[in-house]
Amino acid sequence: MKKTIELMKNKGDLQQKVVEFIKNADLYMDNFEYVDMDQIKIDDRTENEKPDEEVLNMREKLMEQIRLVSTYKGVKVPSLIFDSTGTKKIAALASYIIEGLENGRILIVDELDSSIHFKITRAIVAMFNNELNTNAQMIFTVHDINLMDCKRMFRKEQIWFVHKDQDRVYVYSLADFTAQQGVRDTTDIMEKYRKGALGALPDPELINSLLDIKGNKKGEVADEE
Repeated sequence: MKKTIELMKNKGDLQQKVVEFIKNADLYMDNFEYVDMDQIKIDDRTENEKPDEEVLNMREKLMEQIRLVSTYKGVKVPSLIFDSTGTKKIAALASYIIEGLENGRILIVDELDSSIHFKITRAIVAMFNNELNTNAQMIFTVHDINLMDCKRMFRKEQIWFVHKDQDRVYVYSLADFTAQQGVRDTTDIMEKYRKGALGALPDPELINSLLDIKGNKKGEVADEE
């Protein structure tokens, strides 16, 4: 969140673009701002009117985040306390996304889709994968296969897979699969992936953990008898 806070402090053109990005991503939010501490109400007294040591010892970094305020239906609330994990992640990403698009930078994001609704993730990707964007690039990892869309969003060479086995990790492009292998521009890539035709599918054996747990319990019962 540090980068967003720095942009919010500057009160410049980028700051307003960051705010609009956050508001456009969360349609229920009226405003997002960085306010002075005198606008933040923190009850730092206990019933016995003694200072709360946890409040008094708050680090500066945390205090800066407390100054980020979201407004919903006219009510201002500290974003750190009231906003969801997804909204806070959008706020943190906002400065990188806006600055990246503005200055034509390469933005690298690990697990872009975590804690964010798939339609918002898709909308963020569409900002970069758009003819209006001629300079900036985003490289990202996701687990959401809804983004694996060659009909509307990506070209085959833009999608890469990571496959792991006991020996090594393999990285390869969807473009490596040919029409002869049943992968064309019109192919339902998500369905192909689900069926395992493209690899890079995990093979969890969590049922073994359940069997171990149930087996241990049976063994314990047998010992008690």
